[in-house]
Amino acid sequence: MAVAGERPGLGPGPGRGEAPFSPSVLGTREHWDAAYERELQTFQDTGDAGEIWFGEESMIRLIRWMQKRKIPLDSSVLDIGTGNGVLLVELAKSGYTNLTGIDYSPSAIQLSEKVKEKEGMSNIKFQVEDFLALSAELSGFQICIDKGTFDAISLNPENAVGKRKQYVRSLCSVLKPEGFFLITSCNWTKEELLNEFREGFEILEELPTPKFCFGGRIGNSVTALVFQRKKVEPSILDKLD
Repeated sequence: MAVAGERPGLGPGPGRGEAPFSPSVLGTREHWDAAYERELQTFQDTGDAGEIWFGEESMIRLIRWMQKRKIPLDSSVLDIGTGNGVLLVELAKSGYTNLTGIDYSPSAIQLSEKVKEKEGMSNIKFQVEDFLALSAELSGFQICIDKGTFDAISLNPENAVGKRKQYVRSLCSVLKPEGFFLITSCNWTKEELLNEFREGFEILEELPTPKFCFGGRIGNSVTALVFQRKKVEPSILDKLD
């Protein structure tokens, strides 16, 4: 599950307590089920795995950070809203061996399995899983990656604020203390994401992304941040309830 919608303007956004994003079909499961059913059929017809959300550059950016940080190749990695699974395929090609991708769309998981088979990457596990209603056995990851899933959740027409809070709770349940969370967003600014993940996480760095200039103001069309989960403290967990 991922979304490539418009980001807010450079002024205050929902992360600062302003009005939320306008609801969109891009935030609904029905939209993504239909989208991945089409992409699955296209792959079966032509072998095309479909769109790479935020482009190949976004994958290269994440992999380079992991390599620069010297993340061990056997570190457990979770791709939240894996879509066609191409990111994990690229991580496998880079030598990473403990990779899991989840998506709430069965068609997305069918597509990712076929892409994995085509690329001959047997060390990737894909499973149908709703990140907002996780099964108990999904936990203990050292790296969690999100490329657009939090964006889509933020556009859900039904209780988007509650779903964003549940996302943070789910993230705390799957990511080990002091584990890394890499998020790429086209809807949220750095400051807004810092606010959304202020409980339980600390910012490590902002990854460079393309910039644009409009009306004499410079901004980023995409935000890419690396968070680290803080050591578990009961007070932090209480705040997430």
